[in-house]
Amino acid sequence: MTHLFESFRIREVTFRNRIAVSPMCQYSSTNGFANDWHKIHLASRAVGGASLVMTEAAAVEARGRISPQDLGIWSDEHIENLAEIVGLIHNFGAVAGIQLAHAGRKASTAKPSKGGKALDESQEGWRPLISSSAIGFSKDSPVPEALSIEGIKQVTDAFIQAAKRSLQAGFKIVEIHAAHGYLIHQFLSPLSNQRQDDYGGSFENRIRLLREVVEGVREILPQSYPLFVRISATDWVDKGWNIEESIALSNKLKSLGVDLIDSSSGGIIPGINVPVKPGYQTHFAERIRREANIYTGAVGLITSAEQADQIIRTGSADLVLLGRELLRNPYWPHLAAKELGHEKLWPVQYDRAWL
Repeated sequence: MTHLFESFRIREVTFRNRIAVSPMCQYSSTNGFANDWHKIHLASRAVGGASLVMTEAAAVEARGRISPQDLGIWSDEHIENLAEIVGLIHNFGAVAGIQLAHAGRKASTAKPSKGGKALDESQEGWRPLISSSAIGFSKDSPVPEALSIEGIKQVTDAFIQAAKRSLQAGFKIVEIHAAHGYLIHQFLSPLSNQRQDDYGGSFENRIRLLREVVEGVREILPQSYPLFVRISATDWVDKGWNIEESIALSNKLKSLGVDLIDSSSGGIIPGINVPVKPGYQTHFAERIRREANIYTGAVGLITSAEQADQIIRTGSADLVLLGRELLRNPYWPHLAAKELGHEKLWPVQYDRAWL
């Protein structure tokens, strides 16, 4: 029976176990550049025993950052610093992955520690914001411009160019961020997409942007490298995006060369009552895995070794992506291996930790 510390292979990339570092924004960049913080933060999770270390969301355009402090990959100048981090992650036995993202109407906000409110040009922010339709995220949010067809093609190309830079930096995993209310999700959800053209209305039209991004990125990725997509499996509200649409989308994405669906939820509108509890999103990963016959990753309040192992043992998902638990303890995988009775993972330098 498969368990948390069994290795896992997708295409020609092998993961040493089923534990991945979920993308987590650090709000520590200047002009999108990775720096010493990112180097220590990400490399320590590789030393800590995770099999896949994902960067935070890396903006494919400067206007696609959530905050002015977000990581970016919209310029060739960003490659060098990222390549150094990739080298460290690989040297310490993990696989390096990057999440490519565009915030759309949720861009240009203060970082959470500064309140997360919208910033204007006098506060390091920018305008205009862009989205599928001219609908603000909330009543207090700026109204974005609806992207023209030409603008959609520009965004699609930005994802493709970012993927090319990711390969130059040495990443083996590329994940397209289509969740949490950011730009691609803004096209998927009928709550934010009220277009009347080929990118709005029907399910097929609303998924068109994501399909075109996936097709473009898959074309330039080596066949040996996996492609992930993160989705919000549900908007948690009537008449929003739902799990049935997520399963149908996942079927289509598999046919386009996507290998794993990173199954999260929510984020399209504020004020939704989400039933948060340990593993509250795992059943989305399980349904997508079973009904779309595609690899999935489970996220959301996965904190204990037994809980994570059960997700893998029961076939609910193929990877568990941990966020806050790996912020609290980068060495969680080592402790989980000991708790579950598997061969120790500690680097030799830390052997005395077992005494």
